[in-house]
Amino acid sequence: MSYSIQLFKTAAVDVPSPEVYWMCRFGEWTRLQFLMAVIRGGGKTIVLNTGFPADIAGLAKAWKDFLGERAVLERPDEWRPEIALPAAGIDPASVDYVLLSPIQLYATGNVQLFPNAKFCVSRKGWIEDIMAPTYHHHVPRAGCISDADLFWLLDSAADRLLLMDDVHELLPGLVCRWIGTHHRSSFTTEVESSKGRVILSDCAFHYANIEENIPLGIAESIIECDAAYQHIRKTADVFIPLYEPLVWDRHPGGTVA
Repeated sequence: MSYSIQLFKTAAVDVPSPEVYWMCRFGEWTRLQFLMAVIRGGGKTIVLNTGFPADIAGLAKAWKDFLGERAVLERPDEWRPEIALPAAGIDPASVDYVLLSPIQLYATGNVQLFPNAKFCVSRKGWIEDIMAPTYHHHVPRAGCISDADLFWLLDSAADRLLLMDDVHELLPGLVCRWIGTHHRSSFTTEVESSKGRVILSDCAFHYANIEENIPLGIAESIIECDAAYQHIRKTADVFIPLYEPLVWDRHPGGTVA
């Protein structure tokens, strides 16, 4: 099975470079641009991450307070998924699967926009990020998913919540692989396409993490990071870091395949 892959911007922010590059580039800032992917093939439509919630004021303030005055969260109206997807001819009601990686507000903010989709999360991440954390995380549970969306997934959408194994073939030619590194709920989305195997993940924010072998600055595990980067370099024909502005230079218009 071969899939098409289209990327959409959901927000952007400047962050101190050590957030992206482990123990280096102190005193510098770098740009993050959050991405949503739409994957289509075999009559199925899959969305990777749903973007930020409608109201980003609280999150924007928290990030600026923590990171510094330059960390201004930007989200133009045309980047909102409820606007961007229909503008590209994609009906959210027709989406079959929604992949959430990681389980963080910038990925879970619009789950209720997809009334018929199955919601796919890492079983390990669901347990350790949401239900039974094994250690103190730097992001509180409320920063992972809102109460309203969590209760909706556990109630109204409970029969559409899929807890995936560490290596989970969701569809022929589409595998989700737990990768850790950034969060317990982080996995790679590995897609067969006309460009070969495309891997999308948040385990690296920028191409330079992989290409220059610089671990992710905000990694929860450097050991997992090393394993993740080895896997990507060995198996990916195309890699898409999910917060990389340079994606648009390498894939004009956001069309990966």
